[in-house]
Amino acid sequence: MMGIGWALSFAGLSVEYAGVETDLTAFDELLFRIWREACRHGELAKSVGAITACLKEHLPIESLLVRSLDTSCNTVKTVAIGSASHLPYLPSPDTVGSVAKWERVTQWAGRGESIFSPSSRRTGDVRLLVPPEIEGDILAGPLVGESGPIGVLVVNATANRSFHPEHQQLFDELLEPISIALENHSQKSELMTFRQLRGSADRTSQTGISKSDAASEVIVGADSGLRRIMERVKLVSSSDVPVLILGETGTGKEVVSRAIHMRSRRAGGPFIRVNCGAIPSELLDSHLFGHERGSFTGAEATRLGWFERADGGTLFLDEIGELPPAAQVRLLRVLQDSFVERVGGQIPIRVDVRIIAATHRDLPTMVRERQFREDLWYRINVFPLLMPPLRDRPEDIGMLVRHFTRKAAERFGLPYTEPTPDDLLLMLQYRWPGNIRELAAVVDRAVILGEGERLDLAKAIGIGSSPVTPIAASNDATFYEVVPESPVVAPQVRSVQPQSSDMPLTLDEAMKRHIELVLDQVGGQIEGKKGAAQLLDINPHTLRARMRKLGVRWSAFRQ
Repeated sequence: MMGIGWALSFAGLSVEYAGVETDLTAFDELLFRIWREACRHGELAKSVGAITACLKEHLPIESLLVRSLDTSCNTVKTVAIGSASHLPYLPSPDTVGSVAKWERVTQWAGRGESIFSPSSRRTGDVRLLVPPEIEGDILAGPLVGESGPIGVLVVNATANRSFHPEHQQLFDELLEPISIALENHSQKSELMTFRQLRGSADRTSQTGISKSDAASEVIVGADSGLRRIMERVKLVSSSDVPVLILGETGTGKEVVSRAIHMRSRRAGGPFIRVNCGAIPSELLDSHLFGHERGSFTGAEATRLGWFERADGGTLFLDEIGELPPAAQVRLLRVLQDSFVERVGGQIPIRVDVRIIAATHRDLPTMVRERQFREDLWYRINVFPLLMPPLRDRPEDIGMLVRHFTRKAAERFGLPYTEPTPDDLLLMLQYRWPGNIRELAAVVDRAVILGEGERLDLAKAIGIGSSPVTPIAASNDATFYEVVPESPVVAPQVRSVQPQSSDMPLTLDEAMKRHIELVLDQVGGQIEGKKGAAQLLDINPHTLRARMRKLGVRWSAFRQ
């Protein structure tokens, strides 16, 4: 091998050459293994895990992340993780960048330069490329496909270790094989999506099985804990009315919104998800409605807003309660007129978009406190859906544990381990304040800690857990109380009196009668210091679930 003079410390062997042939058998063998692992696996996660295992003997590496660049929405997303230790590294949230920062990142990626960032400094564009939870020295390099930059490779050093120049030379050798693996992964994902849509259409035409029936199979709990929700999803999917999905964080609001889209006549159109709380206020108009070239500093090209991108499909406005008041006004105008106007533009553009909004916030209280516009609330709250928390769906926990265990085992390249009865009992006893999102994270940790031999759920629940701070009591009704799941007809007589009967009451009848007496006493209030839940010494969510089961209508007792 001929080349300029340089030195590389590799596997305890220092090899130098300067214009003469040099045997680099060990180095060549490592590169061959990396290329083989990048190309041999059908799943990107397996390739990344195998490459990480090859590198941990030669780099002080803690983890290796492959992140994709989504130019359609200026987002960096982690798509595969390899861990060189037994510490769990879980997928991080998507990172959204401003237009100007995104331009700098794409220019950097086009130059093909890798970046070294010491553990003490995370400045500039590195904040967009590297998830905030990744600690230690960082090496980041662009992943480039045939059409240009497609992603970023990030590795971080183990605690109290640092990267040196020879480490960066080896890191640079990883960019090309992992670029190919990422591009193959993207093409395979697109092909699988196309095949699913094509297969769904074929099954519909040949067997009469609808897309809604096929989609319900992938929603865990559709026939048990989410049965009532899925019934309402089927009911509303045939229309174009706005849907408002309410519920605690992590209950699966986005999954339900996609189910509505896939069951609607817009299933062939785009489904665009917008996290309203993750967009800087100064960029909201540009992201929602688009901008014209030159309309502001950094606007080097015309950009389509999310409304235009969702034309003919569905726009999912997640965390709509986080929108600032000025954006609420402009959003209301679009919902009323179905026209958008780009920043710097003068021509209204008509859009055909179905709106699905979601929030974990108490919107009625925000309306009363003038934090959310009342007219926008009425516009989006045409068909409300209340997502039940996981603690009210105990029958689904076993299915969810198995579902996420299979996904984690495939993603981390480990064998599937069936949860034991003790594992499931432990999961049923936990309160799950973070709902399904927390359960998925716990299962991921348990799979990694069990190393493919078992699920270490007891230890996984303890990692990173802390006592949940109770929500401050309030005498105001929450959105759980002001948004009924179905139309409620109030009885003419609100007061409830004990009735005498020769026949003894059943347990359910006695429980229903007692709950109604307490609700009558507190004026229908469920939560708060003077609510029925506190008088009955029961969790408010458990009380609501029991009321739904017994057919108790709280609104009949509201003063």
